[in-house]
Amino acid sequence: MKHPGRAVYGTLPAALAAVLLCLMCLPPAQAAPGPRTLYAAPDGHGDACTVARPCSLDGARDAARAVTGRSVRVLLASGTYPREKPLRLDERDSGHDGRTVTWAAAPGARPVLSGGRTLGGWSPNPDGTWSAGVPEGVTPRQLFVDGERAVRARGGECPATVCDATKAGMTGARATGITGWRRPTDAEAVIKIRWRAYHCRITGVSGDTLTFARPCWTNSAAGTGRTGPSWDSTTVDSARYSGVAFFQNARELLDDPGEFVWDSAARTVTYLPREGEDMRRAHVVTPHTEHLLVLDGAHDVTVRGIGFAHAAYRQPGTDEGYAGTQAGFTLTGADGPEDHAGRYYTKPAAALVVRGGRNVTVDRARFAHLGGAGAVLEAGTKVSSVTRSSFTDLSSGALYVGDTEPRPAPALAGEHNTVARNTIRHTGVEYTDAVGIWAGYEAGLTVDHNTLDHLPYSGISVGWGWNQPEARHSVLRDNAITHNRITHVMEVARAQHDGGAVYTQGAQPGTVVSGNYLNRSGHGNTERDGNGIYLDEQSSHILVEKNVVTRVGYKWVSNWADYGIENTVRGNWTDTRAPALGGRGSVMTGNHTGLDALPAAALRTAATAGAHRTPAEVLRRDLARHGTPGQSSTDGPATAALATDGDITTDTRTLSAPGSWWRVDLGRPRRIGQIEIWNDASMTTADFDVITDTGTVHVEGGALRPTVIDLKARTRHVTVKLTGTGRVGLSQVLVHP
Repeated sequence: MKHPGRAVYGTLPAALAAVLLCLMCLPPAQAAPGPRTLYAAPDGHGDACTVARPCSLDGARDAARAVTGRSVRVLLASGTYPREKPLRLDERDSGHDGRTVTWAAAPGARPVLSGGRTLGGWSPNPDGTWSAGVPEGVTPRQLFVDGERAVRARGGECPATVCDATKAGMTGARATGITGWRRPTDAEAVIKIRWRAYHCRITGVSGDTLTFARPCWTNSAAGTGRTGPSWDSTTVDSARYSGVAFFQNARELLDDPGEFVWDSAARTVTYLPREGEDMRRAHVVTPHTEHLLVLDGAHDVTVRGIGFAHAAYRQPGTDEGYAGTQAGFTLTGADGPEDHAGRYYTKPAAALVVRGGRNVTVDRARFAHLGGAGAVLEAGTKVSSVTRSSFTDLSSGALYVGDTEPRPAPALAGEHNTVARNTIRHTGVEYTDAVGIWAGYEAGLTVDHNTLDHLPYSGISVGWGWNQPEARHSVLRDNAITHNRITHVMEVARAQHDGGAVYTQGAQPGTVVSGNYLNRSGHGNTERDGNGIYLDEQSSHILVEKNVVTRVGYKWVSNWADYGIENTVRGNWTDTRAPALGGRGSVMTGNHTGLDALPAAALRTAATAGAHRTPAEVLRRDLARHGTPGQSSTDGPATAALATDGDITTDTRTLSAPGSWWRVDLGRPRRIGQIEIWNDASMTTADFDVITDTGTVHVEGGALRPTVIDLKARTRHVTVKLTGTGRVGLSQVLVHP
């Protein structure tokens, strides 16, 4: 038998042949070792990190750092993990060479990282309230009683004629009763102007004049060196200022069950229980620790099945206060921002923060009862994702992705991140200018199949920069906002305006807004600015197609600025109409508008949008559009038919006269079940009767967009008639069977 080396390799040099012979004689390669599993528990103090001797979270992290050559899993047992400071993961806690690090709930477990402090020792007061002491270093801004959010004691609104705001302060101390408050310097003024919100603490009372903490008040007033469209029209000393929404956190305002007040001198919280609450047994928590988990420069890390609760947001309680700009961002610094690229705009504090991450996955996480935001991905985080997670009862927004620098260094650019199949409900509870999902100057971002419901301002916001030159040519591009379900946004009771279910800014070539179901944005408002898809400011090079947009307070698609260019809107379905897009090269084509019933393709698109399959709201057939409209008189070209044209952006108006009226003849008696009265742009129609052939319904005050009247009647005519002297102005009247 020939030597194998000579038989196989023939004339190979002898030394190389010997090496190959040696390799052939080696045993088969061993498989890579499986992942090392470590265990953590709320009461864990062990050093072995086993099931029998679990570690604390910090102990498990340190043990994981010692593992080499294999993937690591840290499994968390059920329970609450109190955090006095965040759990921090960095490069040392990352995966390498195909190996990963996973922090996850153990099978069947529901672990929760908490930044809360429990407040006990409650004692009753003669007036039915209860009080408890607060430890040093803790400042209660939110309170959760048996898992339900309490409200800081608040009063009513104060109009600008009484509470007149200037750069120096505000009048109205006497009329509001603040001059008699025991601790006015614990109280705040909450002001809302269009898309902005302000929370500034009172620092002094002199006669009728209030002064406020600075730089909060400075950054809330005009002249801080910002650029943008009519910036100073939305500051506290501007013509748009209409008054204080409410003052909060004064003992004198504590009058509704579920309210509380914080006394910084006595270091006590006083609470007025809701019916059925027993403060001797209640579990009361206030957020204290800001960040619960911070990944700084970490990569190849997965966080799965972990809850985050009771994280704090401390800035609003300081002299910085909350001087909102938009989307939950604030202005900070003693002199106000001067950098027009936006580097002085500050995000809210978040329970989970990823800075400069790579391949970081957050999956099936739960964010609830937070004093700030849910999660932030920033500082050049790339190829990372937040998926299948829930966000509910948050003081600020749910998710913030990216930053406000339009041309960052490559290492700081946000790229190829994903936000998908998350459920976001009841966020922006306290800071009502916050949005559900915000993204700044991102490239290749995917926002897909998320469900957003009951939000005070916009749902999904992508882009930044207003009319700043930097926003025309930035890293912003190739983003996909697809198959999301966004309902009940721009909520009327929250009094924030000028937004939309989907909102964009800046030139972003390759960006697509497609397959989304957007229903009830700004519905029932007093201003016509609750949009469906809002291509604001320099939004350019964006494709909007195959979306279903219904029940919005203003335009289903909007762009008002001519420097937003080359946008294409095609193949969408909507129950109203909108004017043609402004801006060079922008087109609208093949859209199905003015619908009073959605076709099958639209129903399929709507049902499959969002994190879970859910049917669309059924539109009700409109009888009025097939009738014959008329009115008592006509003001200019505003014909009566503009109220039956299926377009809530066009108005009809009568001349001013006693008993002015508008009417539609349905052609024959019809059974009707509901009438919608949509006021015109100037909210002209007020104090009126809705008259059918069988009865009259009186509406006190102004009509909304819309005022909805439910009734059962058989009628041929529907009339809107003033009960006094004035005009009838309507954008739409819908008569439903």
